[in-house]
Amino acid sequence: MKLSTRNRLPGTIVEIVKGEAAAKVSLQVGDNHVVALITAESVEELGLEVGQEVTALVKATDMMILIDEGF
Repeated sequence: MKLSTRNRLPGTIVEIVKGEAAAKVSLQVGDNHVVALITAESVEELGLEVGQEVTALVKATDMMILIDEGF
């Protein structure tokens, strides 16, 4: 499979919270925590489970950069 998305973050699923229509999938990506909101149907179709190794693909029109200056 080929994708144009360049922002790929490999990580591990640490939590899945399913609602009726949507699900919150939390990933540990290195020292960072990333959360994706996807459909509950997608969680089932993909067979997502805690502990599974996955890759978060980020496609955004806006991005911000923070320089930590000790504030």
